[in-house]
Amino acid sequence: MAKMINREIFLEAKFRLTQFRALCITGPRQSGKTTLCKLLFKDKPYLNFETPLVQAEFQRNPTAFFKKYAKGAIFDEVQRVPDVFRYLQEILDNNTKRGQFILTGSNNFLLQEQVSQSLAGRAGYLSLLPLSFAELKENKLNVSSVDDLILKGGYPEIWNEQLNISTWLESYIQTYVQRDVRLLKNINDLGAFTRFVFLCANAAGQLLNRDELAKNSRVDTKTIQSWLGLLESSYLVYLLQPWSNNSNTRLIKSPKLYFYDTGLLCFLKGIHSKTALQKHPQYGSIFENWIITEIKKNRYNQGILEPIYFYRNASGNEVDLVIRKNDELFGIEIKSGKKIDSAALKNLTYWQKQQSNSNGLFIYGGKESSEISSRQFTLPWNQIDHL
Repeated sequence: MAKMINREIFLEAKFRLTQFRALCITGPRQSGKTTLCKLLFKDKPYLNFETPLVQAEFQRNPTAFFKKYAKGAIFDEVQRVPDVFRYLQEILDNNTKRGQFILTGSNNFLLQEQVSQSLAGRAGYLSLLPLSFAELKENKLNVSSVDDLILKGGYPEIWNEQLNISTWLESYIQTYVQRDVRLLKNINDLGAFTRFVFLCANAAGQLLNRDELAKNSRVDTKTIQSWLGLLESSYLVYLLQPWSNNSNTRLIKSPKLYFYDTGLLCFLKGIHSKTALQKHPQYGSIFENWIITEIKKNRYNQGILEPIYFYRNASGNEVDLVIRKNDELFGIEIKSGKKIDSAALKNLTYWQKQQSNSNGLFIYGGKESSEISSRQFTLPWNQIDHL
């Protein structure tokens, strides 16, 4: 029997239920939202709004439906029936008790839109991503090699059931394209959309070029913009925005494209073994994707929704990540190599000269942490949870 995987976000979610009348939890399909909700609300009913019977029960008589669940419930995939939010607003206005409902959704845009319109000030908000390295370690799951982690990704079911990665991810993509995409957008050519998803995988870690994606997908740029929004809102990809401090330096304005799960990224790239991964010409950018997403997961699990950035100027000087932590600015350079030399630290040193109060962090594929100078440090991949 599969064991229960403890999630790091649990304590933050529990706290937010003491602060808000309802809690919204978004995240990709199969990231563990339902399991988390049932742990948080052990004694409250669970309803999935993707189930036709649940939809029909609500639509037949909304007043009777909410009378039945007046003491609270878990409403899964609630964005499927937008009218629910109108009735919820009235209930939460009449009863200000904290922690009455948990609402989940695998489409961030639809749920956020409904929450901001109907439940602003009444509902807290968290995002649950697939398993982080910290969670895998805490649950004593096998985390010996960064390449294994990159290949396997973080979807809990794969880890819990020891499933075949490629078979599971192939089904995940097919289900996503054939069910979710059709429900969310009126896409006539699913073949072109599927081709676009694979092209995004090839562009991971690079500056986003919408025109090139449009040309290779054989659709227009406006369609690409719409499709990117769909991938973002359903937590397949995210766009890392460029950092700006309003100085006179000419900075790059295009975002960079990353995947929320490197297992899915590798599958889409046709990488199915450690040997193939290690020999892949884009190994460095895949490693970078894993590190940045781990940092994103750790922040989300602590309820930190403050954005993260990258830095690049017109001369080509760049650092892979810019974050704020405890009101301090960090420039972070990421390299998959196992050794550190002055050439590897060049971009970080340049950044710190431009931002005199910034800390510099070099995250790499080796195993030793060190202090290079008073404000410049190295961190190995297997201590990413410390950050």
